[in-house]
Amino acid sequence: MKKFSLLLLPLLLSGCFSSPAIEVSNICTLMDEEVTWYQGVKASEKKYGAPAYVQLAIIYQESRFQSDAKPPRGKLFGVIPWARPSSSKGFAQATEGTWDWYQKSTKNYNRSRTNFVDAADFVGWYISQSNKRSGVSKTDAFNQYLAYHEGHGGFNRKTHLRKNWLIGVAKKVENNAKRYKKQLKQCRARLDKNRAWSFF
Repeated sequence: MKKFSLLLLPLLLSGCFSSPAIEVSNICTLMDEEVTWYQGVKASEKKYGAPAYVQLAIIYQESRFQSDAKPPRGKLFGVIPWARPSSSKGFAQATEGTWDWYQKSTKNYNRSRTNFVDAADFVGWYISQSNKRSGVSKTDAFNQYLAYHEGHGGFNRKTHLRKNWLIGVAKKVENNAKRYKKQLKQCRARLDKNRAWSFF
């Protein structure tokens, strides 16, 4: 029953962040500077069959590549800082419940939401889960994001159809994924030559 309830848990990802965003006009430049990040999404792509460009588009939307991203606090009476709307945290803005599901499913108990490589592994895993549980193609950034945001239960119930704003966000993710795919195609050979570490 607990596993079933986890499947219905929406991620409740806010896409908000607490520190300055990393603006990305060309993903190749960022991946060339952050070699371990590129190696992380590449490893996740190989493990789960989740395209690097889809992973990166989702992570960008959720945190703008900020490790300390969290939803902004609400305000009591419009003035007093109050609780955050969800437990979302880190690069992937995964909630505690969904992160716990990921850790138990993969046995990756030492992973951290504030570590980019771990977040990429999570996103790749979640993309593969969306393919299995909701029939979403791993290359379909638009519907992958909707399933990511609403959770598989919500996506399967089509809760996103009542949220025009979310459809708009998913289109942004889709457009970024297309742009990243084109850019990575041009620089992937160069990025593959970068060697900052050898954990994979």
